[in-house]
Amino acid sequence: MVTGCAGFIGATLCRRLLQNGIAVIGIDSIEGGYDPRIKHWRLEQLKGSSAFEYHNLSINDQDGLAALLSGRNVDAIVNLAALAGVRASIENPHEYYRVNVLGTLTLLETCRSFEIPTFVLASTSSIYGNAPQPFAEDGALGAMLSPYAASKKAAEDLSRTYHALFGFDVAILRYFTVYGPAGRPDMSIFRFIHWIASDEPVQVFGDGHQTRDFTFVDDVADGTAKAIDLTGFNTINLGNDNPSSLVDVLTILEQRLGRKALVETLPANDADVRATRANIARAADRLDWAPKISLEEGLGKTVDWYLENRELASGMVTG
Repeated sequence: MVTGCAGFIGATLCRRLLQNGIAVIGIDSIEGGYDPRIKHWRLEQLKGSSAFEYHNLSINDQDGLAALLSGRNVDAIVNLAALAGVRASIENPHEYYRVNVLGTLTLLETCRSFEIPTFVLASTSSIYGNAPQPFAEDGALGAMLSPYAASKKAAEDLSRTYHALFGFDVAILRYFTVYGPAGRPDMSIFRFIHWIASDEPVQVFGDGHQTRDFTFVDDVADGTAKAIDLTGFNTINLGNDNPSSLVDVLTILEQRLGRKALVETLPANDADVRATRANIARAADRLDWAPKISLEEGLGKTVDWYLENRELASGMVTG
């Protein structure tokens, strides 16, 4: 079962699992976060497979989950359903905790009740805050700089507790700035592409030299699929270990689109970390995983998708 199956990473993971011959029950309530049109678009790409079964269901609906799973043999729950976004969590912290923490708790209880042996949780590099880099899974965490980061840390703690109490396998995957085709329209790369292609001002918070460990969505889906087979308790970074600045991203996008970005500089947000970089030695060791797609190739694929789906994509960018 993949929760958040209409989400950016969730839909990509479902496609990867189906390609690997694995039947998938996908659940997604399509609510919250960002424009639902792209979620419906992603779902349509999955519905052509007879091995994919979709249910409009919230991860907080314990009775609905129980009714869906009754009499079924499910090998794993991969929880990709969440409210994401650092800045939005400051405006609506209660909803972030309802979905990200209580929703995770409901799924863990579902694993316990139905004796599902494996639980995989999508977490985030945001929980590292301003800790020393590169961020390592067993290193010290910095202060949580947003309710989003704090909610994901709480979900991690619950997952560890349920592994200790009930013994099912748990894998926590800390994702680092995932991007790619059909991505989230509220994220910077999607917005940058639209603004440059449309000759609109490109909003950059801060000086543009803040760096991120941009990781292509197909690489993340590959690592997540491999993590389903892990045993015991594991916390693993899925990042790129090769940070790039927003200025670097804009330069590549300008080249791919053949247009100059009209940059509008805005004040930096205190909830945004200055830099992220993943130590991915554990992913290499336990998953035989490393990212394959370079930033240049990944941004090229993302631009191509935008241009092929411009009518859909351009209508979803706000701000």
